[in-house]
Amino acid sequence: MIHLNWEQRETIKQIECVHADAKKFIVHNKLTPGKKYDVKNETDEFYFVIDNSERIGGFRKDYFKEVK
Repeated sequence: MIHLNWEQRETIKQIECVHADAKKFIVHNKLTPGKKYDVKNETDEFYFVIDNSERIGGFRKDYFKEVK
């Protein structure tokens, strides 16, 4: 039940949003291109970040690039 405390978990890495143009879903009000987000969990296809609503959201990796 890892999802119950994701917001308090340690940040894995930082990523930067490169676009918020989704074909099927509304993403532009949850992500801001150019803004950096803290990754709390990661799967093969998704990053789980604290988005603009200050809650955890899962987004496809193609919206982001890794910050080094």
